[in-house]
Order: sequence, then C-alpha cells, then structure tokens
Amino acid sequence: MTESWTTLRELLLPTGTAGAQPGRDLERSLRTAIRAGRLRTGERLPSTRDLAAQLGVARGTVTAVYRQLLAEGYLEARHGSGTWVADVAPQPAAAAKPSTPAPDRFRLGPGMPSLGAFPRSAWLSALRQGCAALTDVELGYPDPAGLLTTRTELAGYLGRVRGVVTAPAGLVITHGTFEALNLLCAVLRADGQTEVAVEDPGNQEQYELLAARGLRGCPVPVDDEGIRVDALSRTECRAVIVTSAHQYPLGVSMSPSRRRALLDWAASTKGLVIEDDYDAEYRYDRAPVGALQAIYPDSVAYVGTLSKTMAPALRLGWLVPPAGMLDEVVRQKRLHDRGGSALDQAALTHFLQSGGYDRHLRRTRLLYRERRDALLAALAEHLPDWKPLGIAGGLHLVIQLPAGLDDREVVQHLKTQHIQLSPLSRYARAVDLPPGLVVGYATLTPARLRSAVQLIAKSMAELTYGGMNRR
Repeated sequence: MTESWTTLRELLLPTGTAGAQPGRDLERSLRTAIRAGRLRTGERLPSTRDLAAQLGVARGTVTAVYRQLLAEGYLEARHGSGTWVADVAPQPAAAAKPSTPAPDRFRLGPGMPSLGAFPRSAWLSALRQGCAALTDVELGYPDPAGLLTTRTELAGYLGRVRGVVTAPAGLVITHGTFEALNLLCAVLRADGQTEVAVEDPGNQEQYELLAARGLRGCPVPVDDEGIRVDALSRTECRAVIVTSAHQYPLGVSMSPSRRRALLDWAASTKGLVIEDDYDAEYRYDRAPVGALQAIYPDSVAYVGTLSKTMAPALRLGWLVPPAGMLDEVVRQKRLHDRGGSALDQAALTHFLQSGGYDRHLRRTRLLYRERRDALLAALAEHLPDWKPLGIAGGLHLVIQLPAGLDDREVVQHLKTQHIQLSPLSRYARAVDLPPGLVVGYATLTPARLRSAVQLIAKSMAELTYGGMNRR
C-alpha cells in the first residue's frame, strides 16, 4: 500500500502548501478524506516521519494530528504495524424490506404449460448428442436462418403434423413468437405499412410490440367463427395477426367459410396473414385443423413456438414467411442477433430425429386432457351457472360468468383468497364482451384444480349479486 502514500500530498494539501496553520489544515483534510471515503476503512497511513517529509511540515505536527484523529476514532493504532483508517463510515439504516404479497395459492392464469412436465433427461441427452454432432465449422457464427439440419427436421415435422408447405430453406429459426413478429414488423415497416390488424379480444402485448416497431394495432372483432373478415375489409390494413386454430383467448377455431374469406381478402388486397399457431398441437374433442399456410403459402406467414409445448425458457420458435419476404426476413434476423444458438438448435434436431418430441406431445396431450376434464367436472359440480367455452383444445378455457357479475371485480375478490385468474375484459380493446374469466389449467394437477374450484365456489358464495358492481 506504500505506493499510494505519494499521492497524499495532492489529496490532503492540493494547493501544494501547508498554509499558515499546517496542523489544522492537515487534521481537517484527513478527517474530510476519511468521511468522504477517499481514504477507505482499513487503509494504512504512512508513518509520521514519511508524511511529514511528503508535506514539508514538522514531524511533531503530523504526530499531533494523528493523536487527535485517534482520539476522535477516525484512526486506529496497531502495535508494531502503524496507523490505519478506522471503520467510521456511518452504517446505513437497515432498509425496510418491501412487503411481499403472499404467494398465490392457485395460479390459474393462461399461457403456461406444465413446467414440471418438461422432459429434462431427454433434453439433456439431446443437448449432449446434438453438441457432439456439430462440426467445428458449425460452432462458428451460425446461418441467421438457423442450422440446415434443424430446419430440415422442422420442415418435415410441420408438414406431417400441421400441413405446412415449406422446404427447409424457406424456414427461419427464431427465439419464439415475439421475435418472429418483430422480424415481420420490420419488413412491413420497410414496405411503408403503418398499421396491422389484430384480433379483438386478443393478446394485448401485440399493441405494444407493434408500437415499438412504428406500427399501429387496429382491433378487429372476433365471433364464434373467428375473426370478422367483413370488419377487416373496412380497415386500411394490409396485414393481420390471427390465431386461427385456437383463438386467443376465446378458444374458438376459425370456421372453414371464415378461413376462405380471410384468404380471399389476402389475395384481393395483396395482404399478409400472420398465422400464430401457438398451441395447435393440443386438441381433445375435435379433429386437427390444418394451418392456413397450407392453403395459401404466398400470403401467409406461419409462426410457431416451443414455449407452449415444452417451456418458454427454451426460446425456440420458427417462422415460415412467404417466399417473397424470405430474404428480407433473414437479413433482419442477421442484423438483430446474427442468428440463434447452434447448440440449442442441434439439441432440437436430435430431439425431433429421435422421436422425443412426438413422445413428449403424446404424453402431455393425455396430461392436459386429464386436467381439463377435472376442471370441467369441478365446475359442473360446484359452479353450474358458470359456462365453460373454448374447451376443445389448447391449455386454457374461458368461463362465461352469470349476467350481472363484473369479471374484474370477481378477479380482485378471488385475489384476496390467493387465487390468480385473468378477467376476459382485459383482453378486449374495442368490443363489448360478456363477463368472463380466462383460466389456464395446464400447470395444476387434477386434485389441485378441484380444490381451486371448491375454494372459488366458497369464496363467491360470500358475495351476493347485489354486492357486485353491475356491468
């Protein structure tokens, strides 16, 4: 520490002189330096002889200053090892810990798969084998569109399961749905477009995403057949985001006539349909519904993700844009992040090749159907006036509440019982919806779902309709 002692002249007497009262000046300067933290706790000071020589003052002056500051507690003398800065920094008052709300006893919000069902062992094996299969060249900067082996496996899977029409070269690996939407927004904005139609009710985060990319979200109503194409036709939009297989949040599947009308709109306006196929793998009471992209690939950008089938932590998804947009999408992807992780993509390649993904889907379909059935049975028993809708697939359903209830007030009341739910009205932008709740059931066991419904029924019994705000 002696190498720092030569700076004490500038630190303590920056004018270069000790002044008329060198002792008082030195005492004041040392005290101030310690208080300000410029001389830190535990720092050793030079001997009185050395400091006197540095400052050009008498040794007795320094000795007197050290004694005074020792008495005040700013310094401490250690026998045989010199003089040190004492621990005199004021201790900050213990910060009051912010009050944290009690954890929700039952989390029934939508949008999350069962994270406990994530196939950890199988995925770790896929990571090891996928990594071992990578060449040295593939460990460099990746192709922005993704590993060709991964795109080849995904193209085969999407064609087999969803009917998607694409060659491996026409598919782009993304970090999930939102990155795919961001890439498409960049292309649309560069094309001079200023607004994009979105479903109403729908995912409200889409408005924020669009605004961040210089686009305006234009709400278009949804009914029991899907998006209202007649209302879409009255807008100036030339792009629309739809959840055709399982509308979010209502859960309806777009009818064949509405699908034809939407694709006719795209053809007549040279518009773009962005198909968010977020949880179409999960269906229970109906035949699979093919992707819109399979019918009109030149006007549909197909978006998919592993966030609902595996886990959001994977950050893996895919985008199949129309052929005319592909080059610009890949350019935007390169500029955005220079491509995704080749290691994760290699793992996904092996997981698909080995049949691990198909096995995971078969297992979780049974799991989620059992949980959905348990929820429906509990509702029928304990809340028969609450009508479940959109139950044929996905990871959530909508409960239509009896007339007169306010869904936001219901949610707030249930929150006091540590039950977390989403009001249906939260998803609406311009439409007027009947009161309802959006309930995710994938994360809770059948027993927990039954307990949750029993607690909801008991809690609601404490309220009278007269005590609830009328809509």
